[in-house]
Amino acid sequence: MPFVKYPRTTEPLWHEWERKAQKCGLRHMVYAVNGDQYIGEWLDNLKHGKGTQVWKCTGAIYSGDWKFGKRHGYGSYSIPHPVTKEYKKVYTGWWKNDKKSGYGMMFYPGGERYEGDWRGGLRSGWGRMYYQNGSIYEGQWLEDQPDGQGMLRLPNENRYEGSWEDGKKHGPGKFFYVDKGQLFEGIWEADIPKCGILIDFGRDEAPAPTQYPIPKIELADPDGVLAEAQALFDDSQN
Repeated sequence: MPFVKYPRTTEPLWHEWERKAQKCGLRHMVYAVNGDQYIGEWLDNLKHGKGTQVWKCTGAIYSGDWKFGKRHGYGSYSIPHPVTKEYKKVYTGWWKNDKKSGYGMMFYPGGERYEGDWRGGLRSGWGRMYYQNGSIYEGQWLEDQPDGQGMLRLPNENRYEGSWEDGKKHGPGKFFYVDKGQLFEGIWEADIPKCGILIDFGRDEAPAPTQYPIPKIELADPDGVLAEAQALFDDSQN
């Protein structure tokens, strides 16, 4: 029997088999050991491109862009109703490294929703929040809390415009009591007004004005008093 000489390879044969088995470019449906399901595009054996993931444990679905195994780009995340099993959208918008990042809309239980900027999975940047009680906040956010400049409008149309910190009114701001026809302008600290001026504002159009108008301020320099209070507040923050 003649001797047959096989060509020598520079790598083990199982490396070649593994390389050929890798999912790359085409759409595949794959089931994980825990029952999770993914159908979509792949690159170097990682979810990459357009695809849909279904988590068996919760029934949640993500459909959108992937990058090297993580949600990255534009996509939507939905969960099934515990009774009807109908899918309800929870978030739709932009993702980065598997977290909400960029502009997106979040739908909360009870009808609340947020539309605006995200960073690292948290509301950060400029956004608008619709609360269950009918209040609306629009302004700056930082790590899931109103922080910076923003306006909160209450269901009775009263509103606060000014500075926020860690989800509370903090710094210079104005509170419009539309129902009474009054305006408070001053300095706030952790949701508590510390110093300011209360005047009549739109009293004739107010649905429930106070019995007597607020008398005119007799201070020689009311603006100077308020400016001094602002300076004291700034010093306390430094």
